[in-house]
Amino acid sequence: MNFKNDRKGFKKFFSWLETIKKEQEKEEVLVGMEPTGQYWLNLGQFLKQVGIKPLLVNPNHVKRSKELDDNSPTKNDVKDARVIAQLLKDGRYSEPNIPTGIYAELRTGMNLRDRLMTDLNRIKGRVDNWLDRYFPEFRTVFKNWDGKQRF
Repeated sequence: MNFKNDRKGFKKFFSWLETIKKEQEKEEVLVGMEPTGQYWLNLGQFLKQVGIKPLLVNPNHVKRSKELDDNSPTKNDVKDARVIAQLLKDGRYSEPNIPTGIYAELRTGMNLRDRLMTDLNRIKGRVDNWLDRYFPEFRTVFKNWDGKQRF
């Protein structure tokens, strides 16, 4: 089953899941994925909205299990799906905490702030470096280069 990483693709996937549930006479279905990059997040949020818990398997476990099963580290989608299904069956998964509403916005805001603070500290380090190299007298006149007095 192939589907795009957008709402239309997710609906196609959900429809396919519902069809399989009816055919197999099951009430629940497990959906597992390997959290590589940001690609799993939108699907995880969609699944949560439609009442399915998204489950994550560790990418290192997928890689190691693949090598154990057929002694080959080659990667392909069919092989990965089989390994992920086996890890789910064995209970080797985690349930991610996917916040919704204001909590999702707060998490996004905190992540953005953390990145900005990291960038700011990196820039401050560069300015300190440049001042020490090219204008060492600056600190004899001004205590802090980012203080109000420097203007």
